[in-house]
Formats: sequence, structure tokens, C-alpha cells
Amino acid sequence: MPVAAPARKKPAAKPAARRAAARPTLTLSSKNYSSWSLRGWLLCRFAGLDFDEVMVSPDDADARKELLLLAPSIRVPCLTHDGARVWNTMGIAQYLAEVFPDAGLVPAERIARAHCRSISGEMNSGFANLRSSLPMNLKARHPGYKVWAGALPDIERIVEIWSECLSAYGGPYLFGRQRTMADAMFAPVVARFLSYDVALPAPCAAYCRTIMAMPEMQEWVAAARREPEEIEELDMEF
Repeated sequence: MPVAAPARKKPAAKPAARRAAARPTLTLSSKNYSSWSLRGWLLCRFAGLDFDEVMVSPDDADARKELLLLAPSIRVPCLTHDGARVWNTMGIAQYLAEVFPDAGLVPAERIARAHCRSISGEMNSGFANLRSSLPMNLKARHPGYKVWAGALPDIERIVEIWSECLSAYGGPYLFGRQRTMADAMFAPVVARFLSYDVALPAPCAAYCRTIMAMPEMQEWVAAARREPEEIEELDMEF
């Protein structure tokens, strides 16, 4: 008897890696009040990442907790990219520096790179008195504002950091001509100093002008000004 031909196998499904990858997304809170959102957004733009913004409504209970410092951890912004989900601005900064090494988010030279990571981490975890006494509000301007004495050591430390970097690396950014993660981390502080009319030494004032003149910063501020005038019960922002 003739032997039956073996049944043909169906073509194997294409591996998941070959499927169209989802576009990266960055979850953000208020553009007017959220300094963390601004940091994450600038980091992604500095890295050259093409991403979609996902805005969390300030009326959302979890978002309100984030902005009022009542959440156990800060989870906005949150970057979703190529299967990875990354939150915390330092986590996002380190991830982007690893995935996009040519973007220059950290300096090429070893000692400068260590310096950049150190001051970025200091900004990420410190300066609580500055945050609470000078809440971020890009629409606000307070000429002659009397800064609470408890925040003055934070301001002095930031001036020290900026002065040291600008002197050592020549400006106009903190580590020379290339924008790094440190500039993204300190950009909301620049905005705070301008909102509350904080007096600064000339090199630091020039640095503030450099940051505010960046097209990315101007784009963010324009979007912030289109937001509602205020978020009810928002007293401070982390």
C-alpha cells in the first residue's frame, strides 16, 4: 500500500520581536505644577526619544496625592519603552543614558560623569525645604518674595553646585556645551527661582536664562499656561 505523505506543518507564528513595537509613552501630571513631570519630559527630549504623552487628570485621586506629597512614592512621570516601564526621574535618566548613549545625558569623561550623576541624585532625593516653601507654579511671579529661612540652606547649596559646575566645565550648561541629565534635574529649580524672584550670582542668573531659552522649556511653559488657573487644594508640589 502507498505510504501517505506527511501532513504539512503550518508556518510558525512570527516571533513577538518582529511585531510592530508600541510607541513609547510618558505619563505626566500637571505641566504647571509638577516638577517631576518636567524633569522626565526633558530627559526624554534630550535623549531624542519620540514618545506620546499620557496626561493624568489632576482630578484623579492618585495624581492629587502625588502632587500634595501624600503618596508613599512618586510614580509620575513613568516611561514605557520597548517593554520596559520606568518611573522615578533618576531611574528614567539612567535608563535613557543606557539606551541612548550617543545622546550625551552623562559626560563622556569618567570624573565629570561621576560628578553629573552625584548632583543629579542629590537633586532627586534632597532639597525638601525648597520644594515645600517654593512650590512650582510656572504661571506665578512674586517680585520681592521673602523666602522662608528654612529654605535658604537649600538655595545656598544649589548656588554652590551651579557655580562649581559652571566654573569647572565652562558653561553654558552645567557640564559644558552639552545638555546632560543634570540640566533636566535642575530645570524646575530654575523656574522656581524666577517665580519667587530669588537673587542669584551673575553666572547662576545667566544659567537660568540659558535654561529658560531652550526650545523645549519654552514649549513646556506654553503648555503650562494653557492649563486651568489652579488645582484646588494644591498647596505644595514635590
